[in-house]
Amino acid sequence: MKKILITGAAGQIGTELTTYLQSIYGDDQVIASGRHEELHFNAIYEKLDVLNAGQLVEVIRRHRVDSVIHLAAILSAKGESDPEALWQINMNGLYNVLEAAKATSVSVFTPSSIAAFGPETPLDRTPQVTIQRPRTIYGISKVAGELLCDYYYHHFDVDTRGVRFPGLISHEALPGGGTTDYAVHIFYKAIETGGFICDLEPKTFLDMMYMPDALRAIVELMEASPTKLAHRNAYNITAMSFSPEILAKEIQKHLPNFKMAYDINPVKQAIADAWPNSLDDGCARTDWGWKPEYDLPAMTTHMLKVLGAKLRPASTP
Repeated sequence: MKKILITGAAGQIGTELTTYLQSIYGDDQVIASGRHEELHFNAIYEKLDVLNAGQLVEVIRRHRVDSVIHLAAILSAKGESDPEALWQINMNGLYNVLEAAKATSVSVFTPSSIAAFGPETPLDRTPQVTIQRPRTIYGISKVAGELLCDYYYHHFDVDTRGVRFPGLISHEALPGGGTTDYAVHIFYKAIETGGFICDLEPKTFLDMMYMPDALRAIVELMEASPTKLAHRNAYNITAMSFSPEILAKEIQKHLPNFKMAYDINPVKQAIADAWPNSLDDGCARTDWGWKPEYDLPAMTTHMLKVLGAKLRPASTP
């Protein structure tokens, strides 16, 4: 990658990815974009709607972009309340990005998700290639997106790449309506109030990843030799698998008085129950050398340290 356009740059991933890519490729080589006026980016910014195909091509050509990181999307839990809006953004937006890539010869990274799996999928160490029958509109859009990216690669030689992200945990930006959001909010509440009400059942295992690993995975996959990418648009990647009660116990190692309670959200619980407990990411490890750096203890220690400094006012002398 040399000149990079990020769509959906104001989201949970894009907020951190913009700065991360600037640190690698240079401030002038990264263009952040979104549907709203720029508010907080210390970067080149374009107000850009992925549903506007012509605008996409114009921005790519004007900035001489060679790679698009396409993050604009509506997430799982939010999508169940407005399936039509999700389909518009997630599918028609992706179609426009791929059409723009075909016209301008840029490469495209599009994240898929563990939501691409369903209740018929093996739950433990879910294989790279397995049955995918999701029951959420978000998951359906992710399966269709994987296949659509494959189609543009095979039929139009567009350099498309992607991973199936697990739940992502970040101390920079709050998530925006996903099923795994509890694993971020719990850290804020642990520091601010000493307690948290979880909307998933205590023993609900889900794959998770700390954001620094997710950002690194995007770059490593996009920089990998195309000859090594057997599963180009749908690599399983993971770092850790845990349940709410296990995460609470890990936090209690640092904050012994932390308390967890439960108020189950039936929509989110049904979604989580259909997702894998853990993924097999052996293909990503073999094909392009994927390896996470953060496990649960390391992630918890770092999250509490960084958020503690951010949320607790400095003591006065």
